[in-house]
Amino acid sequence: MQPDDRDEIRDLLKRVAVALKQGDVPFALCGGYAAYVRGAPEPDHDADFLVPAAEAERAAKVLAEAGLQVLDPPEDWLTKVVQGASVVDVLWRTCGVPVEADLIDRAEELPVLSVHMPVLQATDIVVTKLMALDEHYCDYARVLPVARALREQVDWATVRDAVAGNDFAVVFLVLLDRLGIVPGPVRAG
Repeated sequence: MQPDDRDEIRDLLKRVAVALKQGDVPFALCGGYAAYVRGAPEPDHDADFLVPAAEAERAAKVLAEAGLQVLDPPEDWLTKVVQGASVVDVLWRTCGVPVEADLIDRAEELPVLSVHMPVLQATDIVVTKLMALDEHYCDYARVLPVARALREQVDWATVRDAVAGNDFAVVFLVLLDRLGIVPGPVRAG
């Protein structure tokens, strides 16, 4: 991502957050930019927000009414907001599971590029990133810098329990343990 691209995605991220706030839509910043706010490297791609599944239609309407370019992609679990070459995904399902209000409620209000907004907790960021790993997408190189940067903010026992059914995530936790990135064993047993 070039500096101009970063400016564009940052601007769009802020505009989406402000629109959702002004529309009283519950939301939280998630993904790479949520990790960035908590100390991880800045992502080199899109930004992501979560809204409860029950608020998906209203979120899209609020964003469109705010003058943002809202796209309805073929995937049935997100809306895309576009500005130039930048994209913000507004997701209401993650890893096939509808986003529940409690996930949003756990988010912490933090300043993000000068705009205060709810940001997922570090444990939830890591869980959502690990649960996205599967046989079609298993890029540990993207998740490793996040885990390293957030390691002291994460409840690793909660992560272990939450991802126990995902073999790709479990193997990643073994890697973290073997590399000494997390305190104590994160393996089951």
